[in-house]
Amino acid sequence: MCGLAGILYADPEQNPDLSLARAMTDAIAHRGPDGEGFHAEPGIVLGHRRLAVIDPAGGQQPMYNEDNSVAIIFNGEIYNHEALRAELRQRGHSFRNHCDTEAIVHAWESWGPDCVTRLSGMFAFALWDRARRTLFCARDRLGKKPFYYATTGGDFVFASELAALFALPNLPRRMRPEAVEDFFAFGYVPEPGTIFSGIEKLPASHTLLIENGRAPVLRRYWSPPTHITPCTEADALIAMRAHLDDAVGTRLVADVPLGAFLSGGVDSSAVVATAAGLRATPLDTFTIGFDGAEDETPFARMVADRYATRQHEERAAAIDMIDGARMQAAVFGEPFGDASSVPTLTVCRLARRHATVAVSGDGGDEVFAGYRRTRWHMLVSAARRTLPATLRRQLIGRLAAIYPKLDRAPRFLRAKHTLTELSLSDADGFARISTKIHTARRHALFNPAQRAAIAGHDPFAPLAAQFAATEDTDPLLQAQLADLATWLPGDILTKADRASMAASLEMRAPFLDHTLVEWGLSLPAKLKIRGAQGKYVLKKAMEPLLPHALLYRPKQGFTNDLAPLFRRDAGRVRGRLLGAPMLDSGLFDAPAIARTIDEHAAGSFDHSQMIWLLLAFEGFLYHQTSVGQ
Repeated sequence: MCGLAGILYADPEQNPDLSLARAMTDAIAHRGPDGEGFHAEPGIVLGHRRLAVIDPAGGQQPMYNEDNSVAIIFNGEIYNHEALRAELRQRGHSFRNHCDTEAIVHAWESWGPDCVTRLSGMFAFALWDRARRTLFCARDRLGKKPFYYATTGGDFVFASELAALFALPNLPRRMRPEAVEDFFAFGYVPEPGTIFSGIEKLPASHTLLIENGRAPVLRRYWSPPTHITPCTEADALIAMRAHLDDAVGTRLVADVPLGAFLSGGVDSSAVVATAAGLRATPLDTFTIGFDGAEDETPFARMVADRYATRQHEERAAAIDMIDGARMQAAVFGEPFGDASSVPTLTVCRLARRHATVAVSGDGGDEVFAGYRRTRWHMLVSAARRTLPATLRRQLIGRLAAIYPKLDRAPRFLRAKHTLTELSLSDADGFARISTKIHTARRHALFNPAQRAAIAGHDPFAPLAAQFAATEDTDPLLQAQLADLATWLPGDILTKADRASMAASLEMRAPFLDHTLVEWGLSLPAKLKIRGAQGKYVLKKAMEPLLPHALLYRPKQGFTNDLAPLFRRDAGRVRGRLLGAPMLDSGLFDAPAIARTIDEHAAGSFDHSQMIWLLLAFEGFLYHQTSVGQ
């Protein structure tokens, strides 16, 4: 795994500033502690930081073709590079080393921009072709590896992380009011935007091409399946094991120590069980335990004992989540509201003490419908399609008229909530169950100026467009596709990349092998969900390999319960959320924040989700202020 940065100058004759390029790569040295390299010629400079995983002796970057006219800086792993190399040799290409990166250079020479369709793996790269005066950039299909870019003074600048772009003295850092709203709606800033005006993310499964100084051209090169493929359960179980064996097996190849995360959940346990069957030597496994009901350590130990792994554990009781909000903010560069990022950083640091590469269970929930909200969407969508919209509206109106004073009765509230869900479109219903803080509560946090700045902005418009584009799709698959377009790259994969790279650790996700993703998504709903169980085909296929008690227990989160912490430490919470970074930002209504803290401390409401998002945003502001804006 690596970090990349570069500048394509507006003036093709401009001599590059190597000191500036080095400042950019120094800012992301954690992504590549094993070396650095630069390519500089009039009009362009490319910088790279390397974490050596494949061919440590011969994989220095930038990497070149035979006559050095094509240079590449690359972040990721190409798992099918050996097959690509064999094909490219038959086409007349010669190779200088055994690194996967070199295969991309020659693939570009053979197939041009379509080369990305030949790559299987996780990647972000920038390739410069001097003869064509072309910069070609790409990001993998699911968005595992990041790529940020901007234009400043006519120059096109790019990097793996925002920190590298911040090394550019003339790059503005102005917050987008709409991105602030998006963050409190989703818990992250959805791509292609960032929290800053003028800085963008290259979307997953896209390429960016700049030829002869012309404007960048973005192109989508892959889309997930939108239709179901009929399949029997017997065939699905055989295919499930085969796909997982192949995906895990290709991700066990490394020239450095390799281990696996083991949370005690289904997905990481399935990866460990599969990996153990493919290796001749014991696997190192890494687990973080929590105090209380969220602790999955006993289940992780079941798997570790069964497969004789070298199990490494740490307790998360000592993690201070209030300070953790600032700690994780320093890693992400923009507001990030997934509280599990804090223990994820902890387990990545634990893993790095024993390995350079770790495989994870990320993606299992998205591919095989493991989230409760996804299953809920399927059920409610089926009801929507059964009951006419006029009848649904009439039911809600009659219920409200008959029971106007029963809003405090829990049963009534549940019934009213369900009927409200039925009254919505599929897109609006999914938005409602996916949002972190609903609209009225979000806007109550903001001061009048921020509310005015976001007037007319709908954070869920892209989600509605996604649903509109897939309106003829099976309801469960439609919800999964929405997650793949938003939640997966915005939250899960952002967390995985930044947390692992902060520890100089490469994280690989077998469940996000694109062929496995395509197969899993296209399965009939009855093979993903059976009764109240999600991930049916995965769990059934794993029954011979994992304990029944592990496979069929309720899903748990990867963090401590925040509600009692924020009540117990309400004074510290108040100090953070009503301190200078928040008040000086000109975004928030201080009395509204104070009421939120007081209501939570008194136990009248559980505002832990809102308080965490505010703490995460405060951490972002704190670090922005500390480095200057």
